[in-house]
Formats: sequence, structure tokens, C-alpha cells
Amino acid sequence: MGDAGCVHFASYVKEYGYDSYSVVHAYFSACISKEARRRKALSCLCYKCGSSGPQLYSCLHCIYFACKGAHINEHYKHTKHFMALELCYGMLYCYQCRDFIYHSKCQAIAERHLRREARSLDKSLSWRPWSPSRLEIELLLKNPKRRHVTALTSIGLRGLLNLGSTCFMNCIVQALIHTPLLRDYFLAELHECTAKTAAKCLVCEVSRLFQEFYSGARGPLSLHRLLHLIWNHARHLAGYEQQDAHEFFIATLDVLHRHCKISMTELAANAAAAAAAAAAAAANDKSKSSQANCNCIIDQIFTGGLQSDVVCQACKGVSTTIDPFWDISLDLGESSNGQSLIDCLERFTRAEHLGSSAKIKCNTCNSYQESTKQLSMRTLPIVASFHLKRFEHSSLIDKKISTFISFPAELDMTPFMSQKNDTADFRYSLYAVINHVGTLDAGHYTAYVRHQKDIWVKCDDHIITTATLKQVLDSEGYLLFYHKKVLEYE
Repeated sequence: MGDAGCVHFASYVKEYGYDSYSVVHAYFSACISKEARRRKALSCLCYKCGSSGPQLYSCLHCIYFACKGAHINEHYKHTKHFMALELCYGMLYCYQCRDFIYHSKCQAIAERHLRREARSLDKSLSWRPWSPSRLEIELLLKNPKRRHVTALTSIGLRGLLNLGSTCFMNCIVQALIHTPLLRDYFLAELHECTAKTAAKCLVCEVSRLFQEFYSGARGPLSLHRLLHLIWNHARHLAGYEQQDAHEFFIATLDVLHRHCKISMTELAANAAAAAAAAAAAAANDKSKSSQANCNCIIDQIFTGGLQSDVVCQACKGVSTTIDPFWDISLDLGESSNGQSLIDCLERFTRAEHLGSSAKIKCNTCNSYQESTKQLSMRTLPIVASFHLKRFEHSSLIDKKISTFISFPAELDMTPFMSQKNDTADFRYSLYAVINHVGTLDAGHYTAYVRHQKDIWVKCDDHIITTATLKQVLDSEGYLLFYHKKVLEYE
């Protein structure tokens, strides 16, 4: 079909031009102004049943609004008006082709309207599907050979050499490499770094690892450069003894987060230095603001908000605090008969009486009172990671808890939210599990990761083998990684 739509749209444009499309899109799809939003609210209703959707079409021949399906189809059969605009996503539909069509000029008009809508609402542009630039199109045409991804493909799978008790690092790297949004970010080469800091930047090294994993090569990789960088930036993990995979995961996120902030700050500073004095001052203020409210890829994917409600038992006044988290650490309880992840989450979010020995000063009573404390999820990250606390350390004994904790392939976090929201979707899918076998003194880490939709593999250092979902769900489980099923774009 190409960039010019179809022959039917060409005949429509010859007769009507682009004005109807532009007006309908501006006022009833993108809504470029307050007046456009008012008009849409008052008049954008199905002429047949009077409803506002959920999905409306507008005939481009006579500006007739109708619901998707029978109502808009009836209009076409009666009038033979064949061009319509789907108003939710702004897509052109040709009834003679019986398909949506793409037209480059209409797309350019739509992009202008969306920018005006964003300015009018004082918000960032909504997420849009990728559209190749002219340079990207030329590169695609010059390189026609494509990777054919099948159910049996090994692209994205690489074993990792054990450098001497480094299985704790290997399993975390496998989980991060198979985190979908992190993979998309690095394969799109969105990380920018200055030459000054690139050699010491952990984010640059992780970016290189993604390229290595997806290069098509099959031999195992050595993570010596990554290990060296981690040692330099997280000194408590330096040394050749076995480390805790959970501690390494949190330390890695922390270093990645800090390096992302450094890169963002330095790039902003370089831009400011090249600008005029006034612009430089404004850019510097913006840089400071972005540091305070980090929006790096790590925070976008892994950071959630944990709400703590402390209720005074005297006046029932509530004191609420919200703290960021990268993962949730869960106690396993006392039962040795086996429990579930849901049991652990219910225990984690259960109201707890703090007792007379832990009185908290109530701002309303202005005195120390007994209180209860309850945790809940205020906001959930794209990746929800759970740490099952299998290692118990005390002054008397260090031991491992091998109680079986069942966990689901699909997880709904709705019951654990602070605020109930009927429109939000809090469903998650399991995509990685870290296991620890053996004892505290002589143990070994392995990882199960979801390679494709229904295909799981077991990563045991340099050995990669296929696995079944049953094997994954029957495993002991130490760290569990879930990815949000439905993503809301700001």
C-alpha cells in the first residue's frame, strides 16, 4: 500500500482535499484546544444510539459519528461513503479496502495536532508507535537480510562463565537481560554517556552486554569487566567469595541508577555550556530539577511506592508516609507445610499492633500513644520483584529456610493496593526466577528466564537448557520477577 494510502483514498483526496480530515482529527481525535475538547464532549456522540463510545468513527464525507461495528457499517451501506476516521487512535479506515490505511501526509497532520494537544494540556507527548526516519528507511533497504525469530531461536541466549563463585552475578544478569523494557531501551541505544565517564560507566557496560547477547553469537560470555566495575562502585561486594544474589541485585540497580543520573547531569551541563549565559542558567536549573526527580530507565521500570499507615489507637488519626522501593522482601512465616506468595503478601500487608513498648507520638493527641501500622502498595513498578527471605542470620546461628513457597505464573496485585482503582490493571506475568541450591556455606545460584512467550530456559552459568513452566513453578524460588501485563503510558 505504501505511504500514499490506497487508490480509494487518493480519489477521496482529489474530490475533498485534506480539510475534512484535518478538522475532524483536530477537534474530535487529538483535541488541540479547550474549545476542541468542549465540542467533542458536547457533539461527539453516536448518531444512532447516542453513546460516546468506547470506540467511535467519523465519516469523512459528511462528518457523521457512529459506534464501531453495526452503526458505522449501516451508514456506509446506506450512503456509500467509504472513508472514515477512527477517533480513539486517529486511524484512517477505508470501507472499500475493508482495512486501516496509512498516509504519510495525514500522519504529518496528525503529529502536528498531537503536539498542539500536548501543549494545550501542558503534558508530554503520548506514546506513539515507532515510525522510521528517512535515514532508517534507507538503512533497512540497504540491509534486506532479517533475523527470522522462530520458537526454537537462540537469539538473546548466552551462557555466562563462572569466574570463581560468581553464579550470584550470572543469574542476576540473566534476569536483567530478559527484562523486556530494559532490553528495548538498550537495544534502541537510548543510553547516552560522555567520553569522559564512559570507561567507568556501568550503564555503558550493560549496554555492551545487551549487544553481545543479541549479536547472534552462541559462545559463553565473560563478565570480568562488569565484575570489576561493580567492585569499584560497590566495595562491599569486592572479593572472590560467594555473595548474596539479592544484595547484588539491589547494588547493581543502585549503581545503574547513579550512573544514569551522572550521564543525564553531564549531558545537560555540556548543553548548557554551549548555550548563551541566560539559557545556560535555565538549563542548569532544569538539570538540578531532574536530579531531584530522577526519571532514569531504572526508576521507570523498577521503582514503586510503599505506603505505611500508622493509626493512633486513641483518636484513630492516620499518619501516612510513602517510600520508594525496588523490591519487596517477604518473611516466610512459621509453617513448614508450605505456603504461597499470596500468603506472604497478605502477611506483609496485614495491620500490626506496635504494642506499648513502641508508642509513637500522635500529632493529633500531641502525646505518645499505642498504634497499629499497615503497609500497602501506593504505586507499583513495571517490574515487581519479590525477595523471599530464605537466609536467617542471628547471633546464635545462620541458617537457610528451604520451605516450599508456591508462586503463580500470573499475579494480580489489586488486593494489596492502597487505593482501589477500577480502571487500573495490576496484573503481572512471571518472567524470571532465581534459585539457590545447597547450604549457606556451600550453595549455588541458577536462574529460570522466560525466553519467549511460552518458552522457558534454565541458566546454570555457561550451560543453557530448556525448561518447562512446571519446573519453574516447582522450584524453590529465592527472587521472583514479574512484569506488568498492561502498560499505561503518560
